[in-house]
Amino acid sequence: MTGPTSELVTAALTLEPAEAEHFDLAFTASTQPCPWPKAYGGDLVAQAAAAAMRSVTDGKVLHSMHSYFLRPADIGAAVRYEVEILRDGRGYSTRQVRGYQNGKPLYACLANFAAGEPGGVFEASLAEEVPAPEEVPSSAAYLSGRSGGTMTEASKAYWSGGRGFDMRHVPGPVYLEVDGGRAPHQAVWVKPFDPLRQVAGLDDAQRDLAALAYVCDYTILEPVLRALGLAWAEPGLVTASLDHAMWFHRPARLDDWLLYVQDAASAEAGRGLGTGRFFTRDRRHLATVAQEGMIRPA
Repeated sequence: MTGPTSELVTAALTLEPAEAEHFDLAFTASTQPCPWPKAYGGDLVAQAAAAAMRSVTDGKVLHSMHSYFLRPADIGAAVRYEVEILRDGRGYSTRQVRGYQNGKPLYACLANFAAGEPGGVFEASLAEEVPAPEEVPSSAAYLSGRSGGTMTEASKAYWSGGRGFDMRHVPGPVYLEVDGGRAPHQAVWVKPFDPLRQVAGLDDAQRDLAALAYVCDYTILEPVLRALGLAWAEPGLVTASLDHAMWFHRPARLDDWLLYVQDAASAEAGRGLGTGRFFTRDRRHLATVAQEGMIRPA
């Protein structure tokens, strides 16, 4: 492998069938490398989405997930996902997915699927003007020659090219400092570094939905950090995902840039709530995200 690649994304989405111990179906998947003490939360959301989708065989499409992070996950270790078939109706189906590691539950979610039917159409508009991704520096370009805070060579490499997606911040990132001011909102252009590979057990549309769930967690708390004047390299800063919700409104193809528009909704008592919306280049609203996380400054 030379240079940044999206291969780790499809590696994260690759599930191995396992024998079910608690519910109807089971799979295992491994968390991806990162330079922090515990694994990236988007691994769990995306792997649970993939597990749930592999249990639905009648053509219904994932339209929402509601998740809780119960314990931190070990890096590079297998997580066992058990899928419970709660309901299979004519129009909707529901799955519960639980992730286990070291014999303990660390993640739980409900995922809902819809057959789709005729109805009215409305989608949120993107009012603000945002520079095109080609006009915004990549994380690698931004971090080149910079240092500060708790950033190490490992964390710099991870932010630059170790997450499977090229990420470009507007007005600026919060890696070393709050670049662009403390207004409680930002936007991030995201695109896989190269075309996503096929994933066993998922068609391309399912793979892209799971990949969207994978990337959504990286930056969703950043508008809260921005509002609080905190950067990722702030000495002593500790963050953790607590709960997460995501709604998939329209099919998402990850073969071009998507704009992830984010806002801080609240920060209080060591917790922060961020919301986000994914748009295509031509301003189609694909998905909506809400996540609460622990934010513990030094």
